[in-house]
Amino acid sequence: MSVRVRFAPSPTGYLHIGGLRTALYNYLFAKKNNGTFILRVEDTDKTRFVEGAIENLIDSLKWAGVDYDEGPGKDGGFGPYIQSERLDLYNQYSKKLIENGNAYYAFDTPEEIEQARQIQQDQKADFKYNRNQMRNQITLGDEETNRLLESGASFVIRLKVPENKLVKFKDIIRGEVIVNSNEVDDQVLLKSDGYPTYHLANVVDDYLMQISHVIRGEEWLPSTPKHVLLYEAFGWNAPTFAHLPLLLNKDKSKLSKRQGSVAVEDFRDKGYLRDALVNFVALLGWNPTADREIFSMYELIENFHLEKVNKAGAVFDTQKLDWMNQQYLKNLPNETLATLLANDLKKNGNIHFPISYLEKVVNLFKERVTFISEIFLNAPYMFDSPKEFEFEYFKKHWKENTKPLIEQLVKKLEGIEDFSHTYLHDKINEFNEEHSIKLKEIIHPIRLMITGKSSGAGMFETMEALGKDECIKRMNYFLNEKVKEYENINS
Repeated sequence: MSVRVRFAPSPTGYLHIGGLRTALYNYLFAKKNNGTFILRVEDTDKTRFVEGAIENLIDSLKWAGVDYDEGPGKDGGFGPYIQSERLDLYNQYSKKLIENGNAYYAFDTPEEIEQARQIQQDQKADFKYNRNQMRNQITLGDEETNRLLESGASFVIRLKVPENKLVKFKDIIRGEVIVNSNEVDDQVLLKSDGYPTYHLANVVDDYLMQISHVIRGEEWLPSTPKHVLLYEAFGWNAPTFAHLPLLLNKDKSKLSKRQGSVAVEDFRDKGYLRDALVNFVALLGWNPTADREIFSMYELIENFHLEKVNKAGAVFDTQKLDWMNQQYLKNLPNETLATLLANDLKKNGNIHFPISYLEKVVNLFKERVTFISEIFLNAPYMFDSPKEFEFEYFKKHWKENTKPLIEQLVKKLEGIEDFSHTYLHDKINEFNEEHSIKLKEIIHPIRLMITGKSSGAGMFETMEALGKDECIKRMNYFLNEKVKEYENINS
C-alpha cells in the first residue's frame, strides 16, 4: 500500500505552531517514502469556524514550505477536501452502521443528557451515556423509533460500543496500546443538525482517502480506541497510528497562547526566517543526530523516521529558536538579507535605499542581530544622521584637545580618495602617531559624532559603508552644532 498521509486542521483562526509540526512530520514522512501529503479541512463544528481561517491555514503552510499534494485547489481524485462539502457521505455511512447493528438512533433532549450527567457527577463518576436507560432505539424499540423519525423528531446517531472488549492498536511512537471498551462511551457520530462529529468524519474520510498512516498530536490518543472500534464496525482495516508528543512551555505546561505567541503567522511577522522556524519545529521531539542541529529541508526529509520521535513532551524554547534564527540569518547571502532589510524599512515607512548600500549595512550587522528588524532598531544612524547623542559617552571621551584634533582629522579625511576601512585604519593610525595619541582617544569621539551611540559595528567598517561625504558631513555638524552645547552641559 502506498504511503498517504493527511494534515486535518480545523479552521479556527490560525495555524498553531503545534499544527505546523504535525503538518511538517506528515510532509517529511510522505516525501521520505515517496508518498502523498494531503490537506483536509475539518470544518464540521460550525460553532468554532472562523471566516478566512482556511485561507490563513493554506497561506501559513505555503510560507513554511510545507506544500500539500492534494487538498483545496489541488484535486487528486479523493475530494472534496473540505468536510462541510462531504455531508452526504457521512449521512450515508452513519446509516450503514444503523443497518448493520453497530449504531442506533437516540432522541434524548439536551436537558435529559444534562440530568444524566449531573446524576453521574453526584456519584463521583465520569459521564458515560447509558444506552439501556436513555431514550434511544434500544430502549424504545424499532416501531417507536420509526414513528419518531417519521414525525420529524430531533435525533443523533450513536456508536454501539461492544461491552468488555479489548481494543488494541499499535502506535509507531508508543508501541501497543490496549483499552477495554467499557471505558469507551457510545459517542455521537451524527449530530442533530445533520453534521458529523469529528470521530465519524475522521474515520470515513481517512478510509475513503486511503490514508495509510495517521500522524497527529498526542491529544487525540484517547480518541483512537473509538476510531478503531469504528473501523471494526464498518469492517475496514485501520491505518497505522503515530501520536506525536505535546509541545510544552518551559514550566512543562501545555504550550498555549496564554504564555506567548503560538500562531505561525506571529512568528513570521516577528521576523523569524522560514527555514529557521521549520528547522526548529522539526527538532521538537525528534533529532536525527546528536552532533548537529542545523538541517535543510532536504536533510530533514532524508533523515526522518517516525520510530525516532520521542514519547515525552518537547519544550518550546524560544531562546533556542532565536539562536537558530541567528545562525540562518548570518549565513544568508548579503543580497537576500538586503532585500529583507528593504522590506522591513518599507514596513516602517522609511525611504528607499539602494540594494547595493543595504548589502553593506547587512554585512556589518548580520553577525550581531537575531532579526533583520533589529538593524534599523539598533542602528538607525545607518539610515539617517543622528540628532541625539549619548551625553555620558561625550563626558567620558571628549577632552579639551579633542575638538582641534578632530578638526585636523576632518581636513585629512577630506583629502583622501580611498575610503575603505583598511585605508581609513592606516590613515587614522598615522594621524594618531603624528599627534602622539592612542587610537581610543580619537575613535570614541568619531563614533559619537557619526553614530550618536557608544557601541556598534566596527567603526572603520561603518565609515566605509556610510561613505566619505556622509561621515564628514556628520562630523562637521557635531563640531559646529553640538560641541559647545555639550561642553556647557558638562561644565
